[in-house]
Amino acid sequence: MPVLLTLGAPPRSPPPRLPRPPPAAFSSSWNCRMKKRHLRPGTFAIPADTPRGCGDPLPHPEERDPLLLGALRAARLRDEESRRPDPLFIDPYAAVLLSLDVAQQTSDSLVSRLMPSEDHYRLTTIYVDEKLQHLISSSDNVRQIVLLTDGMDTRPYRLCWPRMSVVYDVSPGRIFSTSTQQLKGAGAKISRNCVVLHTPLESPDLQEALCKNGFNGTRPSLWILQGLPLFTSTSLENLLLVVSNLATKGSIFMGEVPHFPDCTAASDLLSKQGWLDNLFFTRGFRVSFDHYENVANDIGSDLAVPWKQHGGVLFVAEQLRFSDAQILLGHSDIYLAKLHYGELPDAL
Repeated sequence: MPVLLTLGAPPRSPPPRLPRPPPAAFSSSWNCRMKKRHLRPGTFAIPADTPRGCGDPLPHPEERDPLLLGALRAARLRDEESRRPDPLFIDPYAAVLLSLDVAQQTSDSLVSRLMPSEDHYRLTTIYVDEKLQHLISSSDNVRQIVLLTDGMDTRPYRLCWPRMSVVYDVSPGRIFSTSTQQLKGAGAKISRNCVVLHTPLESPDLQEALCKNGFNGTRPSLWILQGLPLFTSTSLENLLLVVSNLATKGSIFMGEVPHFPDCTAASDLLSKQGWLDNLFFTRGFRVSFDHYENVANDIGSDLAVPWKQHGGVLFVAEQLRFSDAQILLGHSDIYLAKLHYGELPDAL
């Protein structure tokens, strides 16, 4: 089984700047039309649901690692967006993750190269929220959701989930433990329709760890990628192999692929999409891409930061292969059928 060996630590050298991409026309497959729309009641937690207490304080600045700083930066952006007059989304739990000492620091102290720009992060969050809610509400079969996150994803708390939903959170263990204690200490509660099971990103074998945690490779699943520490193109390749082995045929993998400094094949947006298209296809996925500018236009927002300063790509991919569990199940069915009809040779 594949092992994600390259996800644990960022590269030592700072990522190089990408050259300016050539002008190109883009098409978006994102069908959500949200211009000047109000949030639907029940889709997100309302401000009155915001927990008032505080849990244990987060580690002191000198104890924080880059992964924790990136997660805190993301939580700050969600909190700031929630306080705007016309927010794209509302996350009443983001403020809980910012302890008083963190909240009083300047934004610069939480800036990390692990984080995209503010505009891109907000667009990615609403993009994922809307698509996730649409997919799980329009299907009666998808009840396994895998969140590949930074450890401070509050979607299990703030989104509506169908009954019998099981959310597998894959993220850095220390950050997930810290944020969970913080939220529980504040009285935050996960939806009654949802069960959250955490699988540490540091697991020696991520595929085996998910299966031991209850993931069923014979049932449909939805995989969400936003915030998971991926520092090299190899780490993405390893992750795709895990998802391909576990996800049943027809399952969906979506989210945001970050910028990889080591990927020289992705010097501009078009070349990166071509590289990703080939990579996903070799792992059994049919992938389509959505452009940030199109998402921004759909919600009536302006994108302030050009792609070259961010390098991420929004994607939706469909699994075209059978999962490992489906293949094993199929072999078992064939064996039993042959045994039933006497087509197997007698045992010696």
